[in-house]
Amino acid sequence: MSKRKLKRQLNLAQVVMLGTAGTIGAQIFVLTGHAAGLAGPATILALLVGGLLTYSIALNYCELATAFPVTGGAMTYVREAYGNNILSFWVGSMDCLSSTFYAALSAMGFAYSLQVFFPGLPVVFTAIAVIAVFTALNVLGVTKVGNTQILLGVALLLLFAVYIVLGFLRPAGFRVETFLAGGSFFIHPDAVTNLSKILRTIALIYVAYVGFEVIADDAEEVQNPSRTIPLGILLSLTLVLILNVSTVLVTLGVVSWPELARSPETALTQAVRRFLPGWGAPMMAIAGIIATLTSINTSMLSATREGFTLSRDGTWPRALSRLGRFHTPYVSILAIGAISCFVAAVGLVDFLSYISSAGYLFVLFWASLAMIRLRQRYPDLKRPFKVPLFPLTAYMAAATGFLIIAFTEWKALLFGVGVLAVCSVYYYTRRPVGKLLASRARNLEKARDRILVPVANPRTAESLVHLATILARAGEDTSVCVLTVVPISPDVPQEMQERMLARLETQRQALLNHIADEAQKRNVPLYTKLRAAPTVAEGVLDEVSGAVKLVLMGWPGPLVGEALAHNVVNEVLMAVRANFAVLLDRGLKGVRRILVPVGGGVHSRLAIRLAYEIAAREGAHITALHCLCEECEFEELEDRMAFLREIIEDELGSVPSRFTTRLAQAEDVADGILEETARQPYDLVVVGASEEWSVRTRLFGTMDDQITEQIACSVLLVRRYEPAAISWIKRRIKLIEKEYERINGLSGDREK
Repeated sequence: MSKRKLKRQLNLAQVVMLGTAGTIGAQIFVLTGHAAGLAGPATILALLVGGLLTYSIALNYCELATAFPVTGGAMTYVREAYGNNILSFWVGSMDCLSSTFYAALSAMGFAYSLQVFFPGLPVVFTAIAVIAVFTALNVLGVTKVGNTQILLGVALLLLFAVYIVLGFLRPAGFRVETFLAGGSFFIHPDAVTNLSKILRTIALIYVAYVGFEVIADDAEEVQNPSRTIPLGILLSLTLVLILNVSTVLVTLGVVSWPELARSPETALTQAVRRFLPGWGAPMMAIAGIIATLTSINTSMLSATREGFTLSRDGTWPRALSRLGRFHTPYVSILAIGAISCFVAAVGLVDFLSYISSAGYLFVLFWASLAMIRLRQRYPDLKRPFKVPLFPLTAYMAAATGFLIIAFTEWKALLFGVGVLAVCSVYYYTRRPVGKLLASRARNLEKARDRILVPVANPRTAESLVHLATILARAGEDTSVCVLTVVPISPDVPQEMQERMLARLETQRQALLNHIADEAQKRNVPLYTKLRAAPTVAEGVLDEVSGAVKLVLMGWPGPLVGEALAHNVVNEVLMAVRANFAVLLDRGLKGVRRILVPVGGGVHSRLAIRLAYEIAAREGAHITALHCLCEECEFEELEDRMAFLREIIEDELGSVPSRFTTRLAQAEDVADGILEETARQPYDLVVVGASEEWSVRTRLFGTMDDQITEQIACSVLLVRRYEPAAISWIKRRIKLIEKEYERINGLSGDREK
């Protein structure tokens, strides 16, 4: 199956700002004081060394990302170099989780910065709220992320330029005496301790330089990747190095390092209050807010793309690779957003930084080694950018990663080892556990061993039982229960009820005799049942409280208003906790061709399942149709076809040979389906319910009514059961998406 691809939408300006503004985030605000407490003035040396060493890694990434311009970053390179094994899984998982932790760290930095304006604001609540906002932004599309990054990035660079320039020029600004508080550049008594503290400082602040990795992680969405990616990586790293060193130099030259170490999270605010009293603190608070927002933006983008890639490759749950209508991996985004919120609730700033740095370094270490392996394995691979001084840069990058990991706080390393251990357990148990769960699901399906067919007359029963027996043969030990409900008021005495049911027993036996031939022909267990209840709907629902895998009823005709509200089929549909189907029979004797319109929702997935079960027993061929209601470019058409095949594979495990997948352009979905049935004849159309069924205005929806009225063949309308809460959430999301599209449409009309 072809993989679904993301769309190339990011230009050079957006890429540079993703790598620059996304890196200048929480760490410079909340880690400057922590770093000063470790190394004093030598923090500047740690920043310089860390930044310069990062160039070896950045150059490696320029070559790797242009040779493999797809989403996934380091995991893709390691997989290509060493195979799709636990190592590539480790790298991808650590990359994703490190970015997730960094998003939480940045959200904490945002909350601290906002406290300048709102001192009583709760930090954890604010961090969670801002993560939720950027989760929504990522769902709406990568161009929104890129444009937001340009806007915020330019403002951020201007504010830091003011801080640096005025920090050196103002009378109360940078002073060498303050910078060298204590009279020495190195604050520890011996060289070994100083070197150890500097290396530990690099480990702490190294996360301040690896923002360029988001460019590689998101390479699949970059325009002209051969040129844009190397320029974006190197320009963003250079800007970050200059800004980090200059900012920390000003800060340590205005407020002595011992003072900063006592209140580390507010280092820049303390400094700016001294050389820019009045408006300086609000200015840097705004800069802090912007910087942390850009970091959340990019780290979430990186984490979600890693999650998408891991899912697309089958190592993480497949649901995480689903793309929404905005062409973004919305399930992955929502999952990463939720984890980031949970991590932010922990609230340990320096610990979060160590974890992020250790995770990133683990990833960068293996990515650097992967480049050496790839040069050996694929010597003729097209490489638009080739690293200079190879293999020196690769070995230097790997050595840098190893050295800094060695000086990372042991608790963070222990946490990282724990994460790798959990990932290993998941990696080696996911297949057997998956098989066990699938087995239990099959056993559960066996327990739900009945297809329930409520009927009112023999003629309706004949066509329904014909279809029910076909479906029953697709399952093991599945029987068909033909139910007749007799409406009897509860006020009628029990003795009289029993006499009435006894008189109807002969009718039940006649019905059984009428349909018995169908069951015997297909070797399916079939029985009839007579039940008394206040209403027919109540009788059916009482019967469903037992083990039922599908309720199959006859089509009552198009219904609206009062006719819909009081119809038995509608009452059962609204309340039944089981899969539900309605058959409109127009001579369903032999089934050779089946049409299944597929939109991607849970109901169309049930339609795929039932259509396949019918086709497998009848030897029929299935056409899976996905309707496009707007003009699409070739790349978009490829993605839609991959999306269609992905849905079939998710539901059935593969795309069976009896399936043909087809795209159709039409004004709306109903027109597309009608045009397809006019193009070639079908015996049966299996249609999943639209969202209208749940809002009680139509039985299965306007589209379904239109299809059943105009199509000449038989129609099976289906609805998959899902809990009411999940259904409600999905409807709310769809309403938000429609409102967003409406606002965008109005905005576009104004521009025209």
